Amino acid sequence: MPRTAEMLDATFAALADPTRRAIVARLATGDATVLELAAPFDISLPAISRHLKVLEQAGLIKRGRDAQRRPCSLDPEALAAATEWIDHTRKAWEDRFDRLADYLNQLQAPKEKRHDRKRR
Repeated sequence: MPRTAEMLDATFAALADPTRRAIVARLATGDATVLELAAPFDISLPAISRHLKVLEQAGLIKRGRDAQRRPCSLDPEALAAATEWIDHTRKAWEDRFDRLADYLNQLQAPKEKRHDRKRR
């Protein structure tokens, strides 16, 4: 099992491509075959297969076998590490911005008090 950092790298690298993001979005609505996934794109089937391979290697999708069909499905748990990292990072930045806002409010408060005193 790859380490979390390696999994994150693979996930973000796979999602960096707009075609792969569109494939993931499509699979979020349900399983689909390679032909169904390829339909909206003006690229070759081998190119779609390469995109699917990248998504599969990143653990984002699974490819099954159902008689003659080879459906692809999204692995929702694969995005858990990325979601956790994004949430943690978002929270850290929100905390920093909150501290900055508090600091700026502290700097502004004395100016307002001095300005009010001058008016009297």
